[in-house]
Amino acid sequence: ICSIIKLTTGLVGLAVSHNPHERLRILYSKILASLQTMPQDAAYRKYTEQLVSERFNHVKMVIVLDCVFCLQAECELALSRKMSEWKPWEPLIEEPPPNQWKWPI
Repeated sequence: ICSIIKLTTGLVGLAVSHNPHERLRILYSKILASLQTMPQDAAYRKYTEQLVSERFNHVKMVIVLDCVFCLQAECELALSRKMSEWKPWEPLIEEPPPNQWKWPI
């Protein structure tokens, strides 16, 4: 999995989280559990639950996208190394058969 080491947030007194998506997932889960102890019609619960749920869904989507993009990048790196080895830009050793790219056959 891809990771970028961030040295600073640029904000005084705010430490860098080394796993922010996981930290947010845990915090949002705990907030939503805490809100369950309040009456459903309590304004704080209703609005906080809505806001945290939306943010939680964004975090989950980012985690999935990060995994997909990292996997894609790893595959692309492997392919780029193979392409350098295969050298498909060089001329063919022999001419391809005349109907090689004809579809349907």
